[in-house]
Amino acid sequence: MRKFYNKLVRDNIPLICEENGQKPKIKILDDKKYKTALHKKLKEEVTEYLMSNNVEELADIIEVIEALAESQDSSLEEILNIKNRKQNKNGAFKNKIFLVSVEDK
Repeated sequence: MRKFYNKLVRDNIPLICEENGQKPKIKILDDKKYKTALHKKLKEEVTEYLMSNNVEELADIIEVIEALAESQDSSLEEILNIKNRKQNKNGAFKNKIFLVSVEDK
């Protein structure tokens, strides 16, 4: 029985399938299709996290973010540096502040 996935998977998944006696059919994406697949994967992983609240899903989100950064000639380290600069300037989300409104003077 053949099951269709049609989605981006981690690099070792084809080998794992073979080790389980399965025959995976794969293709290598060009850069444009890869980036589109990464966007779809990010949505998938965020949805999985929101439904499960499982910390492992956060790790999957970071994995996709790292791949997206690399696809843009950047790195997770560079993204974290940007995050830190923004945190130093605007703060983080630790104080649980919810802005209801702002009134002009």
